[in-house]
Amino acid sequence: MREILEAVAAGELSVAEAESELAGYATSEAGRFDAARETRRGVPEAILSDGKTPNEVATLATTAVETTGRAIVTRTDADQRRALRDELAEEFPDAEVTTHERSNVVVAHAADFEAPTVDATVGVVTAGTSDAVPAGEAAVVAEEMGASVKRVSDVGVAALTRIVDQLDRLREADALIVAAGREGALPTVVAGLVDSPVIGLPVSTGYGHGGEGEAALSGMLQSCTVLSSVNVDAGFVAGAQAGLIARTVGARTADSPSSSETE
Repeated sequence: MREILEAVAAGELSVAEAESELAGYATSEAGRFDAARETRRGVPEAILSDGKTPNEVATLATTAVETTGRAIVTRTDADQRRALRDELAEEFPDAEVTTHERSNVVVAHAADFEAPTVDATVGVVTAGTSDAVPAGEAAVVAEEMGASVKRVSDVGVAALTRIVDQLDRLREADALIVAAGREGALPTVVAGLVDSPVIGLPVSTGYGHGGEGEAALSGMLQSCTVLSSVNVDAGFVAGAQAGLIARTVGARTADSPSSSETE
């Protein structure tokens, strides 16, 4: 603790950085940012923009970069993106800010941020173009956790030849996120064809009875092939779960003897 206080007194550490070191979180006018989540849980903290003003989103993003070197901001709108870009440009002019327009995710890395890498691949599969928003959110999160992400798009069950044509690619992945709306059949089909973990991501498409993702979620929960499912449109959760699987696979790969060491 003394070293931290001395660093603050010397101007080498900000108050927010010191608080995150001591308490695990940093307090701002917009709320508390869980700066220790990645160390504690293996999943980086993200800022959900829903229900927050543009200034609140910008403040939390700045706090995230200040304390962890990175900000992941999900479900953003145009005003929120503009505010956080302006704030980050002022506070961290050397930061790299990437906007994923389709998935409404913004990621910022401080100039000295070292992104994690793991020797594992996450496949992100979509049944149709309408599934791209939550699937894109999942892909960003898995990438930020260090996994290599491969996308397989528009392979819904209305034409099974589309998914059969991609089987070799699907079977190369260490974990798969499969996003589908309507009746949510694609994850069940994929899970019956691969030997890696499959995470079903139900999407709020469809209409009438069972619309807004309800039928998709129910179908994944009732799947006769083995898969797990997250909530409707829960791209962040799907990406984080796949990222944790990738980390485990990568750790085992790193610990296993190389072929040259095997007698």
